[in-house]
Amino acid sequence: MAKNYQFIQQNKQYTPQTQPLPGREEEMIQGRSGGFAFDAGIWSMLRRCLLVGTAQSTYYAGKQELTDDFIKVLTEAIALDAERVGQEILYASDGRAINNSAPILALVLLSMGQSPEAKKTFIKIFPQVVRTASHFYEWLNYTKSLRGFGKIVKEAGRNWLSNPDVKHLAYQLLKYQQRLGFAHRDALRLFHVKPPSEEHNQLFQWVIKGWDELPQEIPHETLAQIWWYEWLKRNPQETHKAIAQGKLTHEMAAPVGKMDQEAWRLLFNQMPIGALLRNLASLSEIGVLRTEEVQNLNRVKSVLNNPEHLRKGRIHPIDVLKALKTYKSGGKLGKSTKTWTVVPRIVDILEKAVELAFDTQEATNKVFLHAVDISGSMSGYVADSVGLTCCEIATTMALVTAKAEENYMIRGFSTEFRNLKITKQDSFSSAMGKTSNQNFGGTDASVAYDWMIKNKFNADVVCFWTDSESWAGRKHPSVALKEYREKINPNVKAVYVSLAPYQLTLVDPQDPLSWDLGGFDPGIPRLIQMLANDDI
Repeated sequence: MAKNYQFIQQNKQYTPQTQPLPGREEEMIQGRSGGFAFDAGIWSMLRRCLLVGTAQSTYYAGKQELTDDFIKVLTEAIALDAERVGQEILYASDGRAINNSAPILALVLLSMGQSPEAKKTFIKIFPQVVRTASHFYEWLNYTKSLRGFGKIVKEAGRNWLSNPDVKHLAYQLLKYQQRLGFAHRDALRLFHVKPPSEEHNQLFQWVIKGWDELPQEIPHETLAQIWWYEWLKRNPQETHKAIAQGKLTHEMAAPVGKMDQEAWRLLFNQMPIGALLRNLASLSEIGVLRTEEVQNLNRVKSVLNNPEHLRKGRIHPIDVLKALKTYKSGGKLGKSTKTWTVVPRIVDILEKAVELAFDTQEATNKVFLHAVDISGSMSGYVADSVGLTCCEIATTMALVTAKAEENYMIRGFSTEFRNLKITKQDSFSSAMGKTSNQNFGGTDASVAYDWMIKNKFNADVVCFWTDSESWAGRKHPSVALKEYREKINPNVKAVYVSLAPYQLTLVDPQDPLSWDLGGFDPGIPRLIQMLANDDI
């Protein structure tokens, strides 16, 4: 906040809205930027935090401050309606959140709720949120930090480690053997897990003691991957055979085998979608993915350009966008020293995958105006490691929605309303390039309506992609919208997509034709189209 006030002092021509609207004081709150907006309410705030997460600082707030806000809102929501909180956690965790960390943190807070409903809901949704051993370790870490291992926690841990699908459990325990200071033997001892079957017993014995001697034969079909892993430890020169016959993943084979090009090729042939997306650079560096390797590129396309595969793999569009930005750089982003030759067809496949990872429907034949926030506050990073800015993600989501329609315009607002020269013919990479170097000035969402009035632009739907910290204008966006309706289109619909975990909204709660949507939900483009068609 201090950083922004310093900016204001350096730009005297911008006058922030430092007072709420007359007569609406109880409905409005002051944002970190100093401007006033409407209170989004506890449930909208909860969904934003779950979908966006709070592990990355924003322009106006550090990650600790955001996490403290999240915990406060979550605690209040659990006290109000624990079952509804559980539904929100499930909604976010099912591939809609930017990652699963915020839903897992919320799960821990839910277990700390005082009501029987909170405890019951926690146990009920636990296996649907904690799906992998990696999730399990993260949950253990949050639990240790926030509460400790009481009765309800031990019940959840025992249930997860007693999964009747022993083959799946063995896969998880082998793939993720330790994380965040925990190993599976620690969890088995902590939760006093009694093996519910002989197959479980054999699996737990391996977890605790390992195999001093390799059994002559695979003890049980459920332990096949573990047997091949142990065999590879003793025969690292036979990595190719172990991968092919044992169906080992990279996480299983790499620590104990010899990883040459052929090993990577074998892994590639059976690589699940998430691992494929993460390893495109490595596969290119080692030569498995090259322009002339047509068959391999065909497989990449068949996996990443299949909407069903993307959905089943819970691949978030932002994950694809990160992969696109990383891969296209050839190794010039982030801290990695790895470099690779960029294969143009893979870039094309990733561009298409970004679009497919969002939900859209047939064109509505409505006129859309997309107003992308390009102010200085949108230059803050959202996605970790690669450095996607809030503005880049806003641009991508606006373009996805525009690509699904015929009649649209995309412009950018700060303290003026600029033509970004983005059309549906743009790639996502080129569109991000057109906005990423334009983050400047204060935030005034009302300039979009002023421009539309001046140019008599008759829109059916106006979509704002913003962090909702509108402070620089001399009138609130809701007032500007009212003027637009009086002068141009009385039935225009306004949609504000908030891309930061703040409790602000630019939507007037008394306006039946305005909606607030939060987070990086892949379903937002389709939802906007449904609102345009009065399908909701």
